This record gives sequence, C-alpha cells and structure tokens, in this order.
Amino acid sequence: MKRMKGAAERCADRIKEERKVHLVSHIDADGLASAAITVKALERAGIGVEVEFVKQLDASVLERLERKDPGVVIFTDLGSSMAEEIMSYRFTSVILDHHLPSPGDGNERELLDSGLHLNPHLFGINGSYELSGSGVAYIFAQAMAEGDENNDLADIAVVGAVGDLQDKKHGKLVGVNRQILEEGAELGIISYEKDLRIFGRQTRPIYKMLQYSTDPYLPGLSGDEKGCIEFFFNLGVNLKDESKMRWRRWIDLPREEKQRVVSGLIEHCIHHGVEGVDRLVGEVYTLEREEPGSELRDATEFSTLLNSTARYEEAQIGLRIAMGDRGEAYRRARELLREHRRNLSAGVNFVKENGIKVLNNIQYFYAGDQIKETIVGIIAGMSAGTISKEGLPIVAFAKCEEGLKVSARATHALVKRGLNLARAITTSASRVGGSGGGHDIAAGAVIPEGSMETFLALLDEEIGKQIR
Repeated sequence: MKRMKGAAERCADRIKEERKVHLVSHIDADGLASAAITVKALERAGIGVEVEFVKQLDASVLERLERKDPGVVIFTDLGSSMAEEIMSYRFTSVILDHHLPSPGDGNERELLDSGLHLNPHLFGINGSYELSGSGVAYIFAQAMAEGDENNDLADIAVVGAVGDLQDKKHGKLVGVNRQILEEGAELGIISYEKDLRIFGRQTRPIYKMLQYSTDPYLPGLSGDEKGCIEFFFNLGVNLKDESKMRWRRWIDLPREEKQRVVSGLIEHCIHHGVEGVDRLVGEVYTLEREEPGSELRDATEFSTLLNSTARYEEAQIGLRIAMGDRGEAYRRARELLREHRRNLSAGVNFVKENGIKVLNNIQYFYAGDQIKETIVGIIAGMSAGTISKEGLPIVAFAKCEEGLKVSARATHALVKRGLNLARAITTSASRVGGSGGGHDIAAGAVIPEGSMETFLALLDEEIGKQIR
C-alpha cells in the first residue's frame, strides 16, 4: 500500500502542474463515484476539468481525444486493459483503474514507474474485492490534498465499491476498501453494522423487500407478494405503522423484530434447501449525511440510483448527485430509477420466458435488442442461480452500435477453481476481432455481429482449460 500511495503522489504532482484536464470515466456506479471523487479533488486544487463518460474505451475514443489535443487525460475506472495503446497517443495519460491490466510487453512498466498508472493489481492488491475504481480515485484525491481535506470523499468511495459488489465475497468490505471505510467512519460520515443484506432496507416496505430479493433467491417469497405477506403475519410482525398510516420499512423495525425476521428467514431457507444462507446477514453501510429513508442513505441503494442514470445516457445527472446535488438532479435520478427497475423486471422476465442455453463450461442467453446493452450484465447477475444453472458462468449478449455487447458473471467458488473471466473473455474476444476486460468474477466485451457462435466456442474451451 505504501508503494501505491507513493505512485499516487507522483501522479498528483504531475497533475498539479496543469490548469485543466480532461476526464474519461466508465458508466457504472463505480465509474460515476470515481469521476465524482476525482473531479472534487481537482476542483479543490483549482484545476478545471471536463468530464465525459464512455461505455467502453477503444481506439475510436482515443483517436478522438488525440484530435482534440486535451493535454492531460485522466481515465477513471477504465484504461488498464489498454495501457500500452494509450501510451502511443500524443497526450499525457493518467490511469486510475482497478480492472486487470493487459499483460503488456514491458512498456507498461514506464507508466507504472512514472506513477501515471494507478492500479491495485500492479501493487499486489486484488482489484476485484480489495480496492475498487472509486477507491483508487480516493487514494489519488488524498495525494492531491495538502492535508486530509479529501478524506470526506470516503463515503462516495464506499458507494462505488459496494456498487462494484466488492463486499460480496466476504459479506463485508476488506483490504484497502476497509481502510477507506474506517477513515470515513472516523469522520462520522459513514457507519457500518451487521444486518440483513437484502436490497431496500431504507426505502421498500418490508414485504416488498423480500418479494424482490434475488440474492439469495427465496423460494415461496421471491416474486411472491402473497407469500411474503403471510411470512410476516406468521411471525407476528405488522406490515403497517398505523400511527403514521404507512408501510413499515426495515429501518422502522426495532431490534427484537429484526432478529425475529432474520431467524425466520434462516429457518425458511434451510427448510427449502437454499444455498448461500450465509449471504443473508452481513455488513451494511449507512451514509450519515443523507436523509433517513432516502435512496441515498444506504450504500447499495445509492449505487443503484447512480447506475440508473449512466446506463440511460444521463451520466452527468449521476455525477452531480455523487458530487452532492440534491435538487433537480436528484429528482431526475429518481425518475430514471423507476424506469431502471421496470426494465430490470422486464429483462428478468425475458430470460425466464426464453430460457438459457447450456454448453460444457458456460451458459448463455441472447437478448438481441430486447434488453438494453447497458443493463444486460445486471440482468445476467440477477439470473445467476435463480433462472440459470448453478456452477457455470453465465454469459449475456445484447445488440449494440459496435456489434454485440457481451457481459459475463461467475461465482467466487469458480474463481477458487481457477476461473478468470477477464482473461478468458479478453482472449476469446480478441480472436474474433473484438475487445474485452474486467475482473476474474465479472467481465465484458464487444465483439463483431455474427461472431457469437465462434466466440462462444472459444470461450467455452478457454474456461474449460481454466477450471479443469
């Protein structure tokens, strides 16, 4: 970690010489959080910044940047898989990323030694669960400050990490992510506790919280409103707060009732043979500066709100929210969130109705233009273990402007067996004229239209080699 902080300081020293920089970021929650943290740090240092968001970094983006002659370009939450290509363009580049870097041919060392490539994997830190893109941006922000003035950005770094599912493997944030969490907790801007890890603790009625649960899938409860209502009735837990004439949320329940519900859920899961019961309870993160009961109070719900902006081509709205706008931007984001939820529900139903095809080592579905390419990966994740066959990575395809968008998701159990989706996806995509990247547990690519069958055969073979 000391070496990484040293590299961050060299990177910051280079940026401090500039009057203005151009920032390019990814469009997911971690990318938005990364951009917000970096922009805040630059603005506090008196440096102007122009921001743009891209679905994927490729040669066309780099060529456009070179024609623009931006001077210095900072890449957040992307860039590592193209580090050597980036070096060949006539602008100074700074990469703040956590995805697996390209193997390289040696030139990448030049970026690393200069401090212009900040990636946890290059410093012996796992970027899949020990440090997110927003965490890398936070370390850069600390290096930009004279003192600890940028430590107040720790809560947004946690939102990005949770949005990137970095807390999923251990049921809590670990590694450098944990150090960032502790720094935020010391400032009183974020708190953490052991609690039920089902989405919607702040905003959803308790029966709806269970009804929409997919991780883990709860037989007789997930997707079954009547079953959820009966579950709480049998536990003697009232669904309504009659004094306030509203549905009770998880945050409204006293500790005794929460314990009763958790015990009831564990018994229910054991009775139905549900795997992953241990995922029900774990660490949850509360943003103390946000309004209780709002989508911004819980780190998971905050990250979903951010996702609902960028994935519907309104990333600037998400950026403004991550930077503190609670006015018009927040109102618009909530509208997009409602649309996002409708589209996710429709996407999951599409997969249920059309089914998933199984090969030797992978399973997949083709969505065509029925699911937006920006959310097909989320739907793949939601389908894993519920609609799909357990024990195999799931791969999703959707049409995009460049051809076909590929999104793949796996489990930590498969990673332990040797699976590295980023390597498999990148290798297979390059062999059909596409490009890819990501993490060992989640990865994506863009491949030419018409190459899906060949790509699937290559990917199936590659993954078979890894986990054999």
